Amino acid sequence: MQSTTQSALATTQTEPLAEAAQPGRLVSLDVFRGITVLAMILVNNPGDWGHIYAPLRHATWHGCTPTDLIFPFFLFIVGVSLVYALDGTRRQGGPLGPVLARVARRAAVLIALGLFLSLFPSFDFSTVRLPGVLQRIGLVFFAGSLIFLTTSRRQQLWLLAGILVGYNVLLQLLPVPGFGPANLEPATNLGAWLDRTVLGEAHLWKLSKTWDPEGLLSTLPAIGTGLLGVITAQWLRRRDVEPTTKVAWLFVDAGLLVVLGLIWHGWFPINKSLWTSSYVLYTGGLAVAGLATLYWLCDVQGWRGWRGWTKPFLVYGVNAITVFFLSGLIPRIMALIKLPNAAGKELGLKEWLYQGYFVPLFAEPKMASLAGAVTLVLIWLGILWWMYHKRVIIKV
Repeated sequence: MQSTTQSALATTQTEPLAEAAQPGRLVSLDVFRGITVLAMILVNNPGDWGHIYAPLRHATWHGCTPTDLIFPFFLFIVGVSLVYALDGTRRQGGPLGPVLARVARRAAVLIALGLFLSLFPSFDFSTVRLPGVLQRIGLVFFAGSLIFLTTSRRQQLWLLAGILVGYNVLLQLLPVPGFGPANLEPATNLGAWLDRTVLGEAHLWKLSKTWDPEGLLSTLPAIGTGLLGVITAQWLRRRDVEPTTKVAWLFVDAGLLVVLGLIWHGWFPINKSLWTSSYVLYTGGLAVAGLATLYWLCDVQGWRGWRGWTKPFLVYGVNAITVFFLSGLIPRIMALIKLPNAAGKELGLKEWLYQGYFVPLFAEPKMASLAGAVTLVLIWLGILWWMYHKRVIIKV
């Protein structure tokens, strides 16, 4: 990773909008990214995993909670961002080799960071989990960039439709070797079988060992989520359409996607772990609506400075991967530091702080757990605020 200034980042992550009324960065994209990564930190770092409020949990299997929206929102944002980063290069033409090499490097760094988190601190390669969140982000970024640079928007729409229909066919019609008919059960669906066959049970999610929520086959529709962002960004970059018209049609598209997702849910249920096609459409529609709302408020109406409401999200948004990576690494480091509690039992530093300072303050365990997560969000806000004002922005 490398450090750069905010002005440099503006030319690489989000190129200026065509509309003269909205010069500079696409502020709404940074705000949306910031909201999403802040939510990631909140749900990934409860004080106690045994006491969590329902909206901060993933759905057990089929279904969708607010927490299940976070990852697809981020992949949608990846799709939007790569268009703003690469559109100038595509318009200029020329050989794609050097561009794809840079794209591949960034994807490889993301994957390597994800594997590092899985390996730390034991570095046991025999049991390391190979799939993961950063690994999926890297793969979606690479695939989305390649598709954007080599296809038209119409071709992307057809490709998206093909991915979603094809994935549905694979999971619901293709027999599963060793188990029989196609099914959507956690351990016996086609994706779970493929993960065990290719990666091996030792390299899958430790809470299951028979399937992985970021598995191989479900990465295909996850690319579809990124493609929705790619397609949306190209609409936003249209020079011949007024901003108000763009927003109106974005809300129309969002509504259609949500409705189609809910209809498809009837026979291919919304499911994050399987990343079903209905889940892609439903969460994608909500992501389009979210970006459209923020685009109208921040970039069209200029409300980004209104009472400073966007500032906390901006400081999270411009260092999103950094805070996600470090928020996963630091708790692992803290777990290595052992301190005795009042009963003489040794606890990791994070648990020691939680048990000693949060649990006694709250009668309700879930509230103590939430307070621990919110405190971590605020600590990171302070660090990122300082980095933002010092123009320290770390990009992959």
